[in-house]
Parts: sequence; C-alpha cells; structure tokens
Amino acid sequence: MTDRAAEGLDLPPDATQEVPYRGGCFAAKPLGLVAPVVFLGLIALWELGSQTGVIGSLVLPAPSAAFAAFLQLIETGNLWKHLGASLQRLIVGWTAGTLLGIAVGLAIGLFSLARAGLLPLVSAIFPIPKIALLPLFIIWFGIGEGSKIATILFGTFFPTVIATYGGVDAVDRTLIRMGQSFGLSWRSIVLKIVVPGALPAILSGFRISASIAIVLLVAAEMIGAEFGVGAYILLAGSFMATDQLIAGVALLSVMGLTMAWLIGKAERYFLRWRL
Repeated sequence: MTDRAAEGLDLPPDATQEVPYRGGCFAAKPLGLVAPVVFLGLIALWELGSQTGVIGSLVLPAPSAAFAAFLQLIETGNLWKHLGASLQRLIVGWTAGTLLGIAVGLAIGLFSLARAGLLPLVSAIFPIPKIALLPLFIIWFGIGEGSKIATILFGTFFPTVIATYGGVDAVDRTLIRMGQSFGLSWRSIVLKIVVPGALPAILSGFRISASIAIVLLVAAEMIGAEFGVGAYILLAGSFMATDQLIAGVALLSVMGLTMAWLIGKAERYFLRWRL
C-alpha cells in the first residue's frame, strides 16, 4: 500500500508496511529428517520388543534377524534372481497397462462416442478383483510370464483410465473457451490445455496403479512362479521361516518406495508450471 493511499484512508503509519505473500501457504514444506526419524524409531521399538521377549520371535522376528536373512539372500545370489524376475514383470505389465489406460482415458474424455461405448464397460469390469481372473489368464496365456504380465496389465489399466478421463473432465472449461477464442486448433487445445490440466490427476492415478501392480505381482508369483519376490515369500511362509518372510516383505516395501519416488520426480518435472 502506498503512502498516498494511506493518507487518503487516514491509516496509521504502520499500516503502510508490505503484506507478506501468502500464495504458497498450502505448499508442502520439505522436512527430510522426519521420515527417517519415525522409521528408525519404529525399528528400534520393534527390536527392543523382540530382544526383551515382548514380541515372540515366531510371531514377528526381530529386524536384526530379518536383516541377517536378507544378507544371506545376497550371499547366495538368489536376491538378483527373485528381484530381477519381479522387476521385469512389474515394469512390463505396469508400463503397458498405464500407456493403454492413458490412451483409452483420453478417448473417453475427449470423444462422446468413446465415452458412451467404453465408460459403462470400464465401470462394470473395474470392481472385479483382477486376481480372480488369473486362472483365466493362465488358460489364455499359459503358466509362464504371459499370464503374470497380463494380470498386472489388466489391474493397472482400469485405475489409469478412470484417473485420466476424470482429469480431462476436471480441466477448467474457461481455459478451453479462451483457447477457442484465440483460434487454437483442436489439437493445440488438447496438447496445450487439456493434457497439462489433466496431468495432476493422471500422475495421482500412477501412484494408485503402481500399488495395485505390486499387489497383483505378488499374488501372481505365489500361484505359479519359480523365481520372484512373491514366490520367495510363499516358500518362506511354507517353512515358517518368518525372518525370510519379513525380508521379502521389506523388498516389496523398497520396490513401492522406489516407484513412489520416481513418480514424485515425474510430478515435480511435469507439474513445475504450478509452482
């Protein structure tokens, strides 16, 4: 506020000071030490409970025992066999399901004919547990990699479709009308207004579909796989080797955290225009 405006309003002198910018009041503040402190604190309490006997070793082994099982997995060379097989299935299935889901979601969001024909079909199939269709995929694609990848693809396809066309529907129509008033072509409006506006919803859908993909990966590997994190967990559970089971679950957690970190990087890159 200027001095002249303050004089006209008969405001006190201290009213002329600048008001701090508050546009970023809802922006997340980086607090990098909070997550490690919470995580290490929980691990320490878990270890303390195991060492004092409050937590039974058969019910829940100590983190140190699970870490020893993980080191043994590395020494035997089985870590790379199980982890490599799971990552290959996860990357191929999730990538294919995501790309196909984005294409179908954009079609539903942009074309009335696709919305009328495909949206009821997506709404009908989406609630079906995809793991229940694994026996059918085994009949179609065999017991090998095809059925497992198809399960992951099918499971990630539908949430991506819903997130994509929901993001397209949420784009501000005023921006589209503005683009039309400036004479932009349909293609330019889609690429420069609709797709950037829908990206936050699409990337949020990535997080959901990635979690679903890991769940389906484990289920598919438990049913029929020689190598994979899911097969390793199933074998450990069969022999009541809970320390190895926890080590396998920790591997899945690391996979999930890695995918979340990569998606977060993609969000910061593609959505930097929001800052």
